[in-house]
Amino acid sequence: MNSQWKAFLAGRSAEIDDGDAVRFPGAPIEADCALTDLSRLGVIGVTGADTASFLQGQLTNDVRELSATHTQLSGHCSPKGRMLASFRVIQVDDRLYLQLPRTQVETVLQRLRMFVLRAKVELSDASDDLIAIGLSGNCAEPLLATRFAALPERANDLSRQGDLLAIRMPGPTPRFQVLGPEPAMETLWDSLSAKAAIVNPDHWGLMDIRAGIPTLYPETSDAFLPQMANMQLIDGVSFTKGCYTGQEVVARMQYLGKLKRRMYLAEVAADRPPSPGDELQSRASSSQQATGRVVDACAVGEGRYELLAVVEIAAAEANDVRLGIDGPLLRLKEPPYGFPAES
Repeated sequence: MNSQWKAFLAGRSAEIDDGDAVRFPGAPIEADCALTDLSRLGVIGVTGADTASFLQGQLTNDVRELSATHTQLSGHCSPKGRMLASFRVIQVDDRLYLQLPRTQVETVLQRLRMFVLRAKVELSDASDDLIAIGLSGNCAEPLLATRFAALPERANDLSRQGDLLAIRMPGPTPRFQVLGPEPAMETLWDSLSAKAAIVNPDHWGLMDIRAGIPTLYPETSDAFLPQMANMQLIDGVSFTKGCYTGQEVVARMQYLGKLKRRMYLAEVAADRPPSPGDELQSRASSSQQATGRVVDACAVGEGRYELLAVVEIAAAEANDVRLGIDGPLLRLKEPPYGFPAES
């Protein structure tokens, strides 16, 4: 974490552990008007004359559709088409940023560097260059309107005001991610915290879960084809861009295969918190593998959790998916963007 930002948050009563995880003692997970520190997100910076062509050969989405006013969700796959990472791609001037969990930055950075070869590209851990915070609730737009001449109207679009960037995030709750250099973010944080409740970072993860946006962690890296995690339903995959690592497998599934697993929203009452990568089981499954896996989860009350889970469609339709073979039953439902009728 940026050392100045770390000191700033500590001065605002944040508790920061040795791993730079930030929590505010007593802060709720949810609030109607919520301000969140997003230091647990990291950033890979990509620069150089061949930046666009290099990333075009590595990401699931079409980099040519990025602009100064539009970000995109994307993924990086293994040759077998399994996603190793998911991230938001952001263009700032002549530099591209890949935003993903900080725990994934070093692994993904090393892997991408394997493909650079002679390309004129430089990749770096830029996590300390852009401070990120989140503002959610019906208050978000009017509060930010005092800082931005215009805010983005569509999900994933971006507005810039001086050094500050505001991205409208997808999902049923109005929310924006704001990024910028540390000094400007200090001023913004103090201004917003006077009117918004400071919540713990789990809040932002919960908003992503409710929006049906998958976040990959080390425990789920290399576990899902993009279509299993609904990436094609949230504009995270392009099927017309041409070749990229894993593209042949992803395209074959889209045009020749039948999708047997997809990602659902779920709720569960459990004695222990579900975690990314946890196996799900169903007696209705005929698969030799686990019926599904938890993608992400967040507590919403004592013993109650909301999660995203990749699950066999047949088991989901049989309403028999559990945390472990004899564990609690998951209540599954479609994400807010729904499933296509032909799925």
